[in-house]
Amino acid sequence: MVTVVFGARGNVGRHVADGLLAAGEQVRAVSRTPAAGLTPGWEAVAADLDRPETLPAALDGADKMFLYGMLNPEKPYDIEKVAAAATAAGIRQVVLLSSVSVLNPDADHPVPRLNRTIEQVIQRSGMDWTFLRPGTFATNTRTWWAESIRTDNLVRLPYPLAQSAPVHEKDIAALAVTALTEPGHSHQAYTIYGAESLALQRQVEYIGEALGRRIRIEHVSDEQARAEVSRTMHPVVAEAIVSQWAAASGIPVLTSVIAEKITGTPAHTYARWAVDHSDDFR
Repeated sequence: MVTVVFGARGNVGRHVADGLLAAGEQVRAVSRTPAAGLTPGWEAVAADLDRPETLPAALDGADKMFLYGMLNPEKPYDIEKVAAAATAAGIRQVVLLSSVSVLNPDADHPVPRLNRTIEQVIQRSGMDWTFLRPGTFATNTRTWWAESIRTDNLVRLPYPLAQSAPVHEKDIAALAVTALTEPGHSHQAYTIYGAESLALQRQVEYIGEALGRRIRIEHVSDEQARAEVSRTMHPVVAEAIVSQWAAASGIPVLTSVIAEKITGTPAHTYARWAVDHSDDFR
């Protein structure tokens, strides 16, 4: 049986593909610009969710797929066409990387709205589905802080004591692999938080410990923080992130043990993530 992994060169997708290979599955690794030969065992295929005409060839002969949800609010893919191509190709099962934001009925900005639509279309498609709804990705801190750490050895924060529960991308991938290879996960939606609530300041300290040096923290206004985050993320998303920080200043946030419960392996800590990604901050 063949599993199609969309976004196979991405933060989560590459670990999904590796995990499926380790489980003995056949993997068709799909991305806009596939890198054949980088991982033995991958069948690297070029396709683009934004170009539905490329999907039939990528899906042909497969029966399962890993799909990511909305990544760019300004350029969402047409989930109706993606679902139609998948069902026409005979895909029976899909694991979707969605977002915890879909659980907030009052959230009406593009991220929850578009991911809700994607989930609803998949639910109507007739395919077996599993939704993964992570909270804060640990990799977001690389997106936000890597440049300033590399160039100035500092992180600019409006709320250093704001807490979050970052999720290591390997834990999300492990859940996806389990759902794709073991029974009992059809029509399930898993909310995924990290296993520990940490202040942003402590997260910076963990990165410093991984690098072997102290990283300075510079206090900035909400407006400056939004501008900083908007350099790498959509302004609507940046606004939501800074608002979350304001609400969670000094307040522990939700954590979960879902990764360990489902996969049988303890979740990765943020300290472990910082070590795994230390070269990104050098």
